[in-house]
Amino acid sequence: MKSLPLFIFLFTAMSLTAQTHPTEPLVHVTGKGVVKVTPDQVVIKVRVESEGKDVVAVKNENDASINAVIKFLRSQGLASEDVRTEYINLNKNYDYNSKTYSYKANQSLTILLKDITQYEGIISGLLNSGINRIDGVQFMSSQAATLQQEARVKAILDAKKRAETYAEALGQSIGKAVVISEASANVPSPQLRSANFAMESSDAGGETMAPGELSITVMISASFELK
Repeated sequence: MKSLPLFIFLFTAMSLTAQTHPTEPLVHVTGKGVVKVTPDQVVIKVRVESEGKDVVAVKNENDASINAVIKFLRSQGLASEDVRTEYINLNKNYDYNSKTYSYKANQSLTILLKDITQYEGIISGLLNSGINRIDGVQFMSSQAATLQQEARVKAILDAKKRAETYAEALGQSIGKAVVISEASANVPSPQLRSANFAMESSDAGGETMAPGELSITVMISASFELK
């Protein structure tokens, strides 16, 4: 029972503190900032697949094709750090109908083009060099980090404007920001579908991509004093 007086004392002290320092009235809002930009870089994911009955021949064929692709990319001025091997696979498969084994080798490369105007020529050269799959194309901006900062400023200004609108409707005003948190920040990237080009001509010509615009979006949550 000795602890009961202490409990009553603490409860009373907390109650008095809450009455002395009432909760500050706040307005909670979200803000959105969007910056649009035309992409100036592109990432291409390509693959070379080889298949046959002889494991050594299949692997050698696949290596020769990848070597030709890398040589082509070097001839186009791409730096070593802009061409990356993603994976190398060699699989053994069994055909239950013919009761025989076959082998499939594939290698994947990720290629960064810092000059998007190279895209048409690079794609044509890759097909002629030996690739038989394009697994994806991703457009990017070299200014993404700077533009994301711009989107953040737009987001907090949007949040402030929303808070002012709510406060004015009540005949009040807002004070300083008490809490600001970033809910999300992203740079959506358009993706082209993967395609198997083993049976397609690489001399079709014409324009084969439309990168459009990228939208860099930042969402923030903010709380302002309500006066």
